[in-house]
Amino acid sequence: MTIAVIDYGMGNLHSVAKALEHVTQENVIITRDARCIRGATRLVLPGQGAIRDCMGELERSQVKGLVQELLAEADKPLLGICVGQQMLLDESEENGGVTCLGHLPGRVRRFPEDMHDAQGERLKVPHMGWNRVDQHHAHPLWAGIESGERFYFVHSYYVDAAEDDTVFGTTDYGSVKAHVAIGRGPVFAVQFHPEKSASAGLRLLENFVTWEP
Repeated sequence: MTIAVIDYGMGNLHSVAKALEHVTQENVIITRDARCIRGATRLVLPGQGAIRDCMGELERSQVKGLVQELLAEADKPLLGICVGQQMLLDESEENGGVTCLGHLPGRVRRFPEDMHDAQGERLKVPHMGWNRVDQHHAHPLWAGIESGERFYFVHSYYVDAAEDDTVFGTTDYGSVKAHVAIGRGPVFAVQFHPEKSASAGLRLLENFVTWEP
């Protein structure tokens, strides 16, 4: 088995690869080679930074069409991380509006600037740090992870999925209930960084490695 971390020039590639190597003896590669990506048994789509840049680099690296084909074929597990989650939606409000991959219905929205917590303290954007993730629906990647477990986030934009059955985890930040774990079929994607989320994040990656959709 080979796990391919898709390299299109964006994302925390080496940290993700190291975390995967920590939970499996299987081969983990960072690659943009189409044959290697097609030949892999599992795929990871990372992302970090502005979505316009991520979508642009996906296009320039000639990986976009391949990713779209693999998503349509739906014959191998794929894990999206951070902006790699947002890219799966129809569009994003970031950078004046960006068309995304359109694999899952919904939009990526910016957090409001005037949010406050229960004590009346103003909440910062970006949302950065540890926050609880409530499991909205059961999923094999939640195995051994309690609902309400804390994961690590860094984001100013959040997923607003259009269909409830694609939402597997949510996080409350001020007035927003962000859809931070979404998926359908062999695709599962998270806004948080499992590679930075201690034991809970490693367990999610371990579950991905053994997941048979």
